[in-house]
This record gives sequence, structure tokens and C-alpha cells, in this order.
Amino acid sequence: MQLERHMDGDVTVIALAGSLDSATAPDLREYFEQLVPGRSAVLLDLGRMSCLSSAGLRVLLVICRQAERNGARLTLAGVPAEVRAIMAATGFLEFFAVAETVAAGVQALAA
Repeated sequence: MQLERHMDGDVTVIALAGSLDSATAPDLREYFEQLVPGRSAVLLDLGRMSCLSSAGLRVLLVICRQAERNGARLTLAGVPAEVRAIMAATGFLEFFAVAETVAAGVQALAA
């Protein structure tokens, strides 16, 4: 999995590419903990994600809860249909604000 971070105004955008699984989930968790300040707006761009395992689901939920504790706002964007189906079937999609595109997610977080 590849991680890229950039700012879009006051929104921290973290783009994920590749698989989020047991091998890569710890990297995402550590990355999120180190680079996302509390009380910020964070967008996870999943548009280039190809696979999501149960370990990936778990780390997304951990990140969501961590963001809530820190007062950060978290939105997912560009969720591929296959990943969205997995998240919906497991009930995980209910925990997240979801935007169709990165631009829409940034706009929602900036409001």
C-alpha cells in the first residue's frame, strides 16, 4: 500500500493506493497517529484502493474512533464499488461520512 499526504486548504488529505490488509494496516494506523493533528479535518481518499481485508476494516474503524476522541472530523472519499460493498455488508460504512469525490469531501469538511 502507498500513502500520500497533502493539504487542501485546512483539510489533510491522505490518499491510499493498493491493498489495506494485515500487512499494511499497522502502517496506516501509525501514519495516521503521527501525522494527523487533533481537531482537524481529515479526508481519506480510497479511490486507488484495490483490496480491503478484515484487518483493513478494523484499522479504519480504529482511525475513525481515534479521530472522534481527538475532535477531528473524518470523511472517506472515492470509495471503490467493491470496497464500498464490503464496508456496507459488514456495517462499517455506517461509521463514516462518505463523499463521492475528493473535491466533494474537501468541500464538506471545509464547511
